[in-house]
Amino acid sequence: MTVVGVPYHLDEYLPGLDLPLRPEREVTADLPSGDVWGRLRALYSVVAGVVADAAGRGARPVVVSGDCTTALGTVAGLQRTGIDPGIVWFDAHGDVQTLETTASGYVGGLPLRLLVGYRPELVAAGLGLRPVAEQQVMLVGARDLDPPEVTYLAGAGIRRAGVAGLDAAALPDGPLYVHVDLDVIDPADVPGLRYPVPGGPGAAQVAGALRMLLATGRVAAVGIACVWHPGHSAAAAVGPHLETAFAAPG
Repeated sequence: MTVVGVPYHLDEYLPGLDLPLRPEREVTADLPSGDVWGRLRALYSVVAGVVADAAGRGARPVVVSGDCTTALGTVAGLQRTGIDPGIVWFDAHGDVQTLETTASGYVGGLPLRLLVGYRPELVAAGLGLRPVAEQQVMLVGARDLDPPEVTYLAGAGIRRAGVAGLDAAALPDGPLYVHVDLDVIDPADVPGLRYPVPGGPGAAQVAGALRMLLATGRVAAVGIACVWHPGHSAAAAVGPHLETAFAAPG
């Protein structure tokens, strides 16, 4: 695998962000002035290029960043190499808000919705990112959904699963992009989370699910979202579990 560090939370550069895996390459970009979408397009264009280079060489990119929206660049990079992945998305939240439904305005609540085709002019079109079919997406571990997300998911083709009940036979077809927002883990195991949601699985259980997915041999890339505030030793708490998952065969 090739570990790529992207030390940003959205368009905020976080040079002190503690990452649970040691990056072999770090992505930074000179971001333009203007709105957040233009800045994210610039950053994720660099991410997509790095991912495409790694995947094109037969390596499995593991992109470790400070948020979930970096997944847009990762999936775009895979698509540039001819890989059209299904998505397995671990998250305590739904990440399927829209600008029209979000109460907070937080851009980090939109990435999965953007990946399945919402408002491509915001980011996707600038990356050449094609929408992933809802039927090719599985949302795992989500337990904090806003009412608009509940309504959307009730009529969408996105599949749902718990971490404990994740079954390899029920995964999307073909190659996979596996995204792990580490806030899917119970906050008792991950100090300093930006948006903690109690009642989640332990770090070892999430790592076990990741290990199972890697063992299928179908994982083309992994995203690890470190959605925590720097300085709380969160990386030290979860790093050994992730290292065990990636060290397993597969």
